[in-house]
Amino acid sequence: MGRSHESFNKKEVRNKKEKKRKDKEAKKIARKDGEKSSFDDMIAYVDENGNITSEPIDPGRRTEINLEDIAVSVPKGVKEDEDPVRRGVVSFYNDSKGFGFIKDMETKQDVFVHANNVIGEIKEGNMVTFEVERGQRGPTAVRVQISK
Repeated sequence: MGRSHESFNKKEVRNKKEKKRKDKEAKKIARKDGEKSSFDDMIAYVDENGNITSEPIDPGRRTEINLEDIAVSVPKGVKEDEDPVRRGVVSFYNDSKGFGFIKDMETKQDVFVHANNVIGEIKEGNMVTFEVERGQRGPTAVRVQISK
């Protein structure tokens, strides 16, 4: 007697398809007989943690929430009047190319400076005052002058 050419996997696939077909047929017959699922079977509840459950929620655990306490938008930040003039030290400046960087004393960030935005002359290591504006590639120092 020879072995069957059917592998275990093929038998499993065939059995699953047959079971699925029988389940489908049983559902079809149940629908024809008039069995309908009730609304109570389909309803879902959300508990206090936001999880979906099939059981009703205990009204004793319910808490009241004031509508005024719900923030739908981003809260508006308090705008502080800060001095637009900043202080810093020239960390790098190339006279021949006409640009450099200033290390801001407050934020410790390097801010780009161009020779067109300098009042007077500056060198590396000078203490300067400046204002920051948005440039093409990031923050740029404008109205730069040696602090007194």
